[in-house]
Amino acid sequence: MTADRAPTGPWSRPARRRPRPAARYALRALALLAALGLWQSLTSLDVDLWLRFSQFPTVTDVAHAFADRVSGPDYWTDLADSLTRIVTGFLLAAVLGVAVGVLIARSRLAEDLLGPVLEVIRPIPAIALVPVAILLFPSNEQGIVFITFTAAFFPVLVSTRHAVRALTPVWEEAVRTMGGGRWRVLASVVLPGALPGIFGGLSVGIGVSWICVISAEMISGQYGVGYRTWQDYTIVNYPGVFVGMATIGVLGWLTSTAVELVGRRLTHWLPRTSYAPAPRPRLPRPTPASSVAAPAPRGGAADRPGTGPKPEEARDEHLV
Repeated sequence: MTADRAPTGPWSRPARRRPRPAARYALRALALLAALGLWQSLTSLDVDLWLRFSQFPTVTDVAHAFADRVSGPDYWTDLADSLTRIVTGFLLAAVLGVAVGVLIARSRLAEDLLGPVLEVIRPIPAIALVPVAILLFPSNEQGIVFITFTAAFFPVLVSTRHAVRALTPVWEEAVRTMGGGRWRVLASVVLPGALPGIFGGLSVGIGVSWICVISAEMISGQYGVGYRTWQDYTIVNYPGVFVGMATIGVLGWLTSTAVELVGRRLTHWLPRTSYAPAPRPRLPRPTPASSVAAPAPRGGAADRPGTGPKPEEARDEHLV
C-alpha cells in the first residue's frame, strides 16, 4: 500500500488533502505581511520596552528610501558588482571544492598531504582573511572574490568529502566487476551518489558567501551593496541601511533558491517526501470466533455429534 492511496474500509479515515500551491503561497505572503505590520506598529508607536524600536525607521520610511534608491543608477551598479563577485567566487568554490573533496575522500595520499593544511585554515573566518587578500592581490576586486571563494569553498569541500565516504562499496564493486575503470566508477557511482550531499554544501556555501562578500565590501570595496550600506551607516541614513539589508536578504534568498532548484533537477531520481503526513492505515477489527463458523473437513471428527471442541477450548484456541 503506497502513501498516496488511503486505506479503504468501514474503519478507515478519509485521506488528508494536501494544501494547494496557491494556498501555501498565500499563507507565506500573509506571514510576511504580518511581520511588516508588526514592524510598522512598533516603530510608529515608539515602543521602548526593552528593545528600542523608537530608534528604528518605519516601514514607510524604508519604502520611500527604496523607491528613491531604485530610481538612481547607483543601486543597479552596486547590485551588478555584488552579483558578479558572488557568482565568480561561488563558481570557483563549487568546482574546486567538489574536486578536492572527492580527491581527499578517494586518496589516502591526498588526505595526508592536503588534509592537515585545510583543517588548519578551515576554522579561520573568511572575513579575517581580508588583510591577507589586501596584501596578496594587486586589486581590491580580486581580493573580494578571494574572500567569497574562501567562504564557500570549505562547506562544499566538507560536504563532498562526507558524501563520498558515505557511499556503499557495493556499487563500486559492481561497476568494477563489469569491467569499469577508475573514471567509470567516478562518473557512474561517486558523483551521482554524492550529489545530494554536494548540493547541501552548495546551499550552505552560497549563504556564507553573501555574508562574507558584504563584509569584504564594507572594509575594502568601492562599489557594491555592502559598500553602499556601510556608507549609509556612516552618514546616519538608517532607512538606506535597511534598504541595503533588505536587498541582501532578497538576493541571498534568490540565489539559494536557484541552487536548490538546480539540485532538485539533477537529483530527480531521488524519492521526495511530502509536507503532508500520510494517514496511518488502520487494521480491521478482529471478528469474534462465534460469528464465523470455520468449515470442517468431511468425514472428520467434526461431523460426528458430541466430538467437536468445547466452548472453553474454542475460546482458548482462538486467543492462542
